[in-house]
Amino acid sequence: MEFKVNSKELEKLLNRIFPAVPSRTPMPILENFLFEIKDGLLTIYATDLEISLKSSLNVVADEDFKMVVPARLLFDFVKSLKETTIHFKTIGNGKLNLTTDIGKYSISYLDAGEFPEIPTISNAEAGELNEITINGDELKEAFERSAFAISKEEIRPAMMGVLFEFGEEGLRFVTTDGHRLVNLLKKNIKLDSFQQYIVPERAVSVLTKILDQKDVNIYFTKTHAAFKLTDIELITRLIGYKYPDYMSVIPLENEFLLKVKTKELHESIRRMMLFTTSNLRKVKLTINKEVIDVSAEDVDLGASGEEKVTCDYKGEPIEIGFNSAYLSDILTHLGSEEEIRFKLHSPTKAVIIEPVEKKENQELMMLLMPVRLNN
Repeated sequence: MEFKVNSKELEKLLNRIFPAVPSRTPMPILENFLFEIKDGLLTIYATDLEISLKSSLNVVADEDFKMVVPARLLFDFVKSLKETTIHFKTIGNGKLNLTTDIGKYSISYLDAGEFPEIPTISNAEAGELNEITINGDELKEAFERSAFAISKEEIRPAMMGVLFEFGEEGLRFVTTDGHRLVNLLKKNIKLDSFQQYIVPERAVSVLTKILDQKDVNIYFTKTHAAFKLTDIELITRLIGYKYPDYMSVIPLENEFLLKVKTKELHESIRRMMLFTTSNLRKVKLTINKEVIDVSAEDVDLGASGEEKVTCDYKGEPIEIGFNSAYLSDILTHLGSEEEIRFKLHSPTKAVIIEPVEKKENQELMMLLMPVRLNN
């Protein structure tokens, strides 16, 4: 078997799919690429069994062929080359020769039968497949707004991903770790029936890096989701647990309204973080009609800080505590909003945080649990 390929085209392809190659795995076969040549099309696959990536390019080949080649070695070798033509040729005994205009190289390859089967969405049973199309930048923004609140605790596996919930209002992206919750609604994307799919954090992380402004076709089955971009496809297992009833923790009676400039509050919180005790990281907000007193104290170091931030507040004066790192995370992911609104009820009830300015066909709400103040 022989084929030729431009080194820079191959480098671009390998760069797209290399994120699916695991750095550590008890299955050495996963540290390889699967090469498949069919009718002059080279398709390369990589998988860590949770996600799979594949991409293709046209090559000049003399026959159809499949083989498994070392991923890191090949990727690093191709990256090291200036633009040239690489001539691949199998010579038997599991050896693959690579020839360029300046050198000859040899690597081992394995039989393709040893590589795990890559799932395909076409295997879905009738009536099981749902399909949507979403702009890549929109999907990337949804992930960037929500992924920080994905739970890292394996004892709650359902919360270790982004919930795609299709309902009457549209598509919701929901994440929560029990302390924070993000609920982003896209009103312009709908399915005919109520559906929930949980996409794991690993797939979300890889997609965030490769999405662009072009549309993405997403296919959901009961067990897998496929994200088809222009020149790459990612297939991921879905998390097979029921997502918790997140709506039950969203308070309905938060009648006190606080409006504040996002940047001013965030800068104050970040400074107060310097004065928080390392394990509690507590910051206190004393909220009055026109001013928030932001304060923190590190008893161990004998250090404290206090600042005033202007605001517009309608409600009873309130003192409320937050984990400063969690609050800073939320403010970071609302950083593009000039003003935000806090909806409060009491020092012990969850607080709703949302942009003041609404976007067309979109609703964004974040929720943060307070921490108790030692008064």
